[in-house]
Amino acid sequence: MVLDAMQAMPLEDEDIGSFNHGYIQLRLGGLLDRLGTVTPIGELSLDVSGVDLSQFDLRSKTELIPDISLYPKRTLSRPTDIQRMREMPLVAIEILSPRQGFDEILEKFKVYFALEIRSCWLVAPAINAISVYTAPTDWITYTQGDVIDESVGIRLSLDEIFA
Repeated sequence: MVLDAMQAMPLEDEDIGSFNHGYIQLRLGGLLDRLGTVTPIGELSLDVSGVDLSQFDLRSKTELIPDISLYPKRTLSRPTDIQRMREMPLVAIEILSPRQGFDEILEKFKVYFALEIRSCWLVAPAINAISVYTAPTDWITYTQGDVIDESVGIRLSLDEIFA
C-alpha cells in the first residue's frame, strides 16, 4: 500500500528540498538575522491575489513561497499568526534545489518584481554563487568576496554563507 501512495505523489511537480538547500537556507537566514536590520522568514506564503498569476509560466497559480523573505526588523506576530502575508518582503531569496529549474525561479522573479519587491536573490549551492537581481534582466553574480545588495544595504561574506 505504501507503493500505491508513493505512485500517486507527483514528485516531478514538487520542489523537493535537499541537505544543501536546507543547510544554506538556515545558514543564510541566521547570517541575515545577525545583521539586526532585517528579519528573515523561511517558507512564508505571500498573498499574491493582486496579481494574475496565469500570465506567468508557474506551476502554482495561487501563491508564492520564497525560501527566505526579508522584512524590516520585526518580532513575532502575536496573538494571531499570519498564514498568508499581505505585506511584500524587501527581498525574496530562492535557493536552487536539485530538482528545480533555473527558468522556474526566473519566472517567479518576474512576479516578485511585479509585486514591487526590491530585489531577488538566486542562490546556487552547487557552485557557491549568489545572483542579486534588481530587475528581471538586471543582476550581478557573486562567486567570491561579499554579496552586496545595495537596494537594502546588505553585505555578506560568501565564505560565511557557504561554510
